[in-house]
Amino acid sequence: MTEALREKLIHAGRVLVDEGQGDYVWGHISARLPDGSGRFLMKPGCIGLEELTADNIITVDIEGDKTAGDWPRHNEVYIHSEIMRARPDVNAVLHTHPEQAIAFSSLGKPLAAMSNDGTMFSAGVPVFSETTDLITDQPRGRAVANCLGSGNVVILRNHGIVTAGRSIEEAVFLAIKLERACRIQMLAEAAGGPKLFVKEEELKAKRTRTNRSDSQGNAFSYLVRRWHLRCGCEVPKQYQATLENFDRSGYKAG
Repeated sequence: MTEALREKLIHAGRVLVDEGQGDYVWGHISARLPDGSGRFLMKPGCIGLEELTADNIITVDIEGDKTAGDWPRHNEVYIHSEIMRARPDVNAVLHTHPEQAIAFSSLGKPLAAMSNDGTMFSAGVPVFSETTDLITDQPRGRAVANCLGSGNVVILRNHGIVTAGRSIEEAVFLAIKLERACRIQMLAEAAGGPKLFVKEEELKAKRTRTNRSDSQGNAFSYLVRRWHLRCGCEVPKQYQATLENFDRSGYKAG
């Protein structure tokens, strides 16, 4: 099971970079080990998200200390350890520096429901503004976890985003959708400001339909296939576009 988790973490790194969320050697993603130890796998420092391999992924404990692996640990490990400490339901955490979300955070405006992506976050996106510096100790990591609360996304003002999911697929899906929502609002702001929004009575239903576990899994599989097809690599069997690999639970049979 650990090998499968490592492989999925590798694919997640590639997908995030393919979606424009790479920032050279910065940004990181983690996945909780299912053994109840509180430890998690994490991207190491010094390499890009797309350079993850089974051999360079490190293991970290709930205190933020590296317990296995040769590569260095990110200074911002406490984003991951403190969220996982506070949220037993969270199994994956990522922190990236997507350009549109960072630019949007500087406006000091709430994210509006003007697109399907924005509708996903219509319940509100908390903004961590205690500091714009790196999160390099437990108290700051705990403050980010507190800002996240029971939600799944938080914007670090002038810094980046953090998403927390029950799965790697969910954390990646939320990061991609949050950046898209910020980009669409930035386009509207540049054109004079949004005037029309999703109807209030439609928000909850649209939010539920958009952010489903089957959508997260199917989108992740597609993004893995796209990366492999672009680089001319064979698509891993579990991600190939077959009916057996397609979650149809959210779709009508007819």
